[in-house]
Amino acid sequence: MLRRRLLLVLGIGVLLVGVSACGVSKHQAASDLPNASKYEPTLFFHGWGSSYHAEEQMAHALVNAGLTKTIMRATVSKQGKVTLTGRFHEADYHPVVEVDFQDSRNSSPQQWGRWARATVVKLQHQYHIKKYDVVGHSMGNMAIMYGLLGNSAKMPKLQKQVDIAGHFNGILGMNDEPNRMKLQPNGKPTSMQPEYRALLPLRQTYPRQTAVLNIYGDKDDGSHSDGSVSNASSQSLRYLVAGRAKSYQERKIVGPNAQHSKLHDNVQVNRVLIKFLLGGK
Repeated sequence: MLRRRLLLVLGIGVLLVGVSACGVSKHQAASDLPNASKYEPTLFFHGWGSSYHAEEQMAHALVNAGLTKTIMRATVSKQGKVTLTGRFHEADYHPVVEVDFQDSRNSSPQQWGRWARATVVKLQHQYHIKKYDVVGHSMGNMAIMYGLLGNSAKMPKLQKQVDIAGHFNGILGMNDEPNRMKLQPNGKPTSMQPEYRALLPLRQTYPRQTAVLNIYGDKDDGSHSDGSVSNASSQSLRYLVAGRAKSYQERKIVGPNAQHSKLHDNVQVNRVLIKFLLGGK
């Protein structure tokens, strides 16, 4: 009799734990968040050889500015599987998503683009997002741009794009040299790298609802560069998007802290970034 009672109590306990677990799972489900269409996350994409840690300073700056209280992470494996850590919270409509590419030393911009697109699709499936913003640093900008090459009408709509230290048409010491690249009045480079040519279709397909902010650094040492990327390479973004984007603006950051790897930890960059992302929200 005692054994039967013990089994009965244990069975009830297991049942209650099961109900509780279901309750937690249901509470966190995206479909239970009211006003799902209002959520507009900001995705941060880091550079080559880096990780989400490079994004943390800017992400926390957005929290301190009052844009959101939520920072979550999207980890992308070498195979392109996206795993989300953390979750959206009710009525916090502009969460930050720090994207972390596990294979960050991969040199293929096409692959980075596929990973970026997979991240957006994961958020779409899990949270039913309709809109999103992006912030890229260095190679993260190529992830954004190549990701847009494979866009479809079913994808969420990109609202704001912030590019920081973008090497759209070459990198110093690899396929560019200081003061060598020239731009025509419309921003078209006089010579184009293969990676840049591959982005030319965006001149006909870039999303018209997107506002673009292009931030680049000038160390003020005569190289007209951030030490790794020439200003002309960064500014070549204009030719790719300005004819279709809702708006396009550039901001040059000058001085020692405008060095390539310092730009994602630059107070001036934070101010410009916050003003741009908060505008209209």
